[in-house]
This record gives sequence, C-alpha cells and structure tokens, in this order.
Amino acid sequence: MAAATGDPGLSKLQFAPFSSALDVGFWHELTQKKLNEYRLDEAPKDIKGYYYNGDSAGLPARLTLEFSAFDMSAPTPARCCPALGTLYNTNTLESFKTADKKLLLEQTANKIWESIKSGAALEDPVLLNKFLLLTFADLKKYHFYYWFCYPALCLPESIPLIQGPVSLDQRFSPKQIEALKRAYDDLCQREGVTALPYFLIKYDENTVQVSLLKHYSDFFQGQRTKMTVGVYDPCNLAQYPGWPLRNLLVLAAHRWSSSFRSVEVLCFRDRTMQGLRDVAHSIIFEVKLPEMAFSPDCPKAVGWEKNQKGGMGPRMVNVSGCMDPKRLAESSVDLNLKLMCWRLAPTLDLDKVVSAKCLLLGAGTLGCNVARTLMGWGVRHITFVDNAKISYSNPVRQPLYEFEDCLGSGKPKALAAADRLQKIFPGVNARGYNMSIPMPGHPVDFSSVTLEQARSDVEQLEQLVGSHDVVFLLMDTRESRWLPTVIAASKRKLVINAALGFDTFVVMRHGLKRPKQQGAGDLCPSHPGGPADLLGSSLFANIPGYKLGCYFCNDVVAPGDSTRDRTLDQQCTVSRPGLAMLAGALAVELMVSVLQHPEGGYAIASSSDDRMNEPPTSLGLVPHQVLDQYEQEGFGFLAKVFNSSHSFLEDLTGLTLLHQETQAAEIWDMSDEETV
Repeated sequence: MAAATGDPGLSKLQFAPFSSALDVGFWHELTQKKLNEYRLDEAPKDIKGYYYNGDSAGLPARLTLEFSAFDMSAPTPARCCPALGTLYNTNTLESFKTADKKLLLEQTANKIWESIKSGAALEDPVLLNKFLLLTFADLKKYHFYYWFCYPALCLPESIPLIQGPVSLDQRFSPKQIEALKRAYDDLCQREGVTALPYFLIKYDENTVQVSLLKHYSDFFQGQRTKMTVGVYDPCNLAQYPGWPLRNLLVLAAHRWSSSFRSVEVLCFRDRTMQGLRDVAHSIIFEVKLPEMAFSPDCPKAVGWEKNQKGGMGPRMVNVSGCMDPKRLAESSVDLNLKLMCWRLAPTLDLDKVVSAKCLLLGAGTLGCNVARTLMGWGVRHITFVDNAKISYSNPVRQPLYEFEDCLGSGKPKALAAADRLQKIFPGVNARGYNMSIPMPGHPVDFSSVTLEQARSDVEQLEQLVGSHDVVFLLMDTRESRWLPTVIAASKRKLVINAALGFDTFVVMRHGLKRPKQQGAGDLCPSHPGGPADLLGSSLFANIPGYKLGCYFCNDVVAPGDSTRDRTLDQQCTVSRPGLAMLAGALAVELMVSVLQHPEGGYAIASSSDDRMNEPPTSLGLVPHQVLDQYEQEGFGFLAKVFNSSHSFLEDLTGLTLLHQETQAAEIWDMSDEETV
C-alpha cells in the first residue's frame, strides 16, 4: 500500500499487507468456545496470532491464527513473532454485517497510539502489532464469516525513499552478515525468545551490534544523523517491506524525528532451507523521517483486509469438508444440548449426562426408543442385553432394525442394536450381549450344563451392572426384572424402570439404600424400603424420603412365570404403538433429572409442596427386594428362587403370612347370616 503524496523528487515507500491465515484448528476451537463459554456473549475476547520471516519466495506475508489463539499464555511457535488481537464474535449474520468497522478500527488504533505516546511500545514492541477479527459462526453448516484487520497508523505525509531497497548482501560483507546473525541470536537468547519484532542496529566494517528499542538513547549516543532499525519482516518481496514496519515508522517519527533526519531500515528475513540458514535476501533501505508534531489526536488508520475478489469485504470459509467427519458429528450431536445451556438451562451439567454409562436390559420396542433418546442427550456409552432375535414384526415398532435384519433366522437383537447405534453415530461406544436373564419361577435344571450356564449368566449380569452407572429395565415380563433389581440394589446403582400396558405405562426410578442405612424387611420380595414413585400417563405418586421402593414394592404377589398357560395376546406386550415412544422418552428424561440433582440417585421423591425446600436443579423437581439373602448366599439363593414357585419368595418376605392373616380377618368379619 502506498503512502500519501509527498516530495515529488523521491519515490515513495510502499508496504505489503498481511494475508490472514486462519487454521482449521482455529475454527474448531472457536466452535467449542462458542458452544461452551461464549454462548450469547458478544463481548470482545483476547486472542493471539503470530507471523514468520522465513517463508519461501512467492508466499504472501501471513498472520496465522491456530487452535492455540485463545490461550494467551500459550507459547509462540519457534522463530515467530506474536501479534495481539481482539475477537469480536457476533451472534447473528446481520450483526456481523452491521458491525461498525470504522469504530472497531479506531478503537484498536487508539490503543496503538497510546502505547507510542506513553512509551509502552518501546518497552514492549509487541504492542505495535495489534489486530482485530470480526466473525460470525454458522454452526449448523460450519460456515464461518470473518473480516480481519491489522491497524496501521498513517503519517501526515508520505515516506520518501532516500536509498531504494537492495538485498543485504549488496550492502553487507559476508563477515558483517555473520556478525549480524550472531548478534541477533545472542540478543534473542538474552531476552528468552526465539524472535524479536524490532531491534536497533549499529555496524561498521568489522562489527555489528544490536539492541532493544528501549535502549535507543544509550545505543545511539553521539549519533545525530542516521539510525538503523531492524524489523522482523514477514514479507519476502524484493522491493517492499511488510506491514509491521508501518507502526514502527510512526513511532520513529513521533519519538526520534527531532534527533535523526533519516532512518535506515533492515527488513530482517531469516530463511532456512535444506539445513542452510540464509539472511542475505533481507532488504535494506533508507527513508527520510518526516517530522511529527506531538499531537494528542490519533492519526488516521487503515488495515481492513480485502476479500478474495480484491474488494473491501469479508470472507467466508466452509470447513465442513476438511474437518474429520466424526468430530463434525460429535459437535453437531451436542449442538442442541449446548444451545439449551445458553439461555434455557444455563446451570445444566451436561458432563454428568454424557459420561453416564447406561445398561439397557431389553432391546425391543422400549430399548430401541430409550437408546435413541439417550443418544439425543449425548450419552456416549450404551450397552444392550437381550436374548431374542429380530422377527418380521419388529422393524415397524423398533426403530433400530430394518427388514434385512429379519432374514434367515434373524439377527440377535442386542448385537444388531449396538451395531446400528454406531452406524447412526460413530462416536458412541455401543456394545451388545446376547444372553438370558434367569427369572423366578422359570426352573433351572440341575444338569451341569444348564446350571453352569445360569451361573455364568448371573455372573455376567453382575459384572455388567457393576460397570455401569444407570440400569434401564425394559423387558417384556415382570419376572425378568427381578434379578437385575436385586443386583442393582445390592450394588447401589440407579435403576430406571419402564413397563407398558395397552393404554397405560409406568416409568419410575428405584430407590437406593444408603451404605449405612438398614432397610426394613417389609413386604417387597426384592428390596427393603418404602413404596416406589410412579410416573405414569397421568399418575404422580410422590412420596418424600430417601427410602424409595422398586417395581415390586406395591405388589403383594411375588414374581413367577407370567407366560404359563397364557394365550398369545397375554404372553406378548400388547400396547398402543405410541406408548413405547412416550415411555422411553420419559424414562430417559427421568434419568437426566435424577443425575442433575445434587444427591443423584439418592435424591428424595419431590412433590410440588417441596419446591421451597428442595435444592434447585436445572430441570426442576425429581419425580419418583431381599438383599441380605442374596448378599450372603449369592447364586445358591438365586437358584432356589429360579427353581421354586413364587411361594418361596412370598414365604421369605412375609407375603404368605400377610395373605393368611388377611383371609382370617375376612372370615372373622363375616356375620352368621353371611355364612353358608
């Protein structure tokens, strides 16, 4: 860019502007910052870039911003100079377009000018290298609109060239060039850096000395005609210096024009190719230093970058094609969740949800819908357990399966469901286990193979429950839920239970026994504790207290074989098609609400009356068998349960006695007239 008109007898100094080089990593980091930190905040943010003086010929002078630009304490890459910047990230494209570019430029230029007037730029020359970046991030398409500006102060008149640019090897001897490199390296080492943006130079035929700008008075003591300054120059054009020289010349004119008639400028270019270091292609020239009055007003400034067409306007980059598709998917999957945190639920702790390891016992209609909703919440670890195979009736109701999955004898549901989740979103850690869950009232033959298989299934189930945080009970039968309920209660795991009727459903969480709490041996054949909280189609029975029950707590009959002597419609879960979606969604929402509670699974069952006393959570209030024998006897106890009718559990828990007492009470209350 040429300076304004001046002495017609001398050619005018021109400068090669910066070209912005914004790395893909920068846009990825901006995406994370926008989603997780900035959200709707449009306040300016400090960022940092750098430039390099060792590029090959033909490359533009670049100011680079990469992923570390947002970390102001991050080290500058070796042999690069830092540039301090300000990011203005807008929330809408319209705000980006209507931003006051003139005002933004003037604000940054004023900071540079104040650092020159105060002398701060002499102490820290990096203050001369400020820039600003105006952006808008379209995170649905990964289109980023940006406009880069490197403010340069303008002198009141042009800068005449006294002696045109020539390569350094035309002015310095090889001995002087070597001395220059040694002096520069020594100064960098003393300052603890690998590159200096500006420095002072003194030289003669035998020696070359360099120093910092702040030492100019002592360094040039006695010299009154000419001073030499070095600029770490990112430009490699033979006739033009790079943009960083502009603000240095304003500083020189403001500070030194009364003492020096001219300034000799060395544009220091330090290139290493094939292991050989070369600075001889640096350029050196002399300019007449214009006098500059000590005016309090900031000079005019320029610096907005031209777009790809050469006009004054912003640029747009589409990074969706060059980013890792899996990383794109991860960012996009979490987009809706992050947006919730911006305005609607700013205290929502997404990490608690995303990091939860969920075990889904049942990969049928409920299991498929629960899994899809878990993925919507960003859950990354989902495990299925099921022993069924996909039949022709499944795909229309179970969204993780297709017609091809039914061919032949059908794929195992658990394995197919896990495989489909990973196809939907590769970032999920999905696994499937094709295994049976032993059930009360379903005898286990005491042949070695069958008994060992049951033992193996129990051990596998115990291991799975122990390695997960949340257990979902989503099976077809009531009795299949008993063993997981006992194991989860013993291991103190959060259990979410969902069950369907024809036009009703139940969604509930099981209570957790605190480690030092002794449960009462009440009438539940699985779990010591009080009644459960039920969340149904229109039923909210919230019972305050920590001793919540389980799926079996409201029953007075122990679980048995519910499929024996039943017709087909009684053996299957016959329900309205939409209920599984509702129940599955509510089951996941219940899990999320519990995880947001400060006490997690130990949260009390809240009601609307508890609103004033309940600890606040992001998502509002949290709605809501025999362990001693299991923990003492293990599989021996379980084998009795599997091979006995439901009377074994009823005898153990006291339900048999309850039935007898109830019948006796009914007979006692009957009058003589009623007795036949």
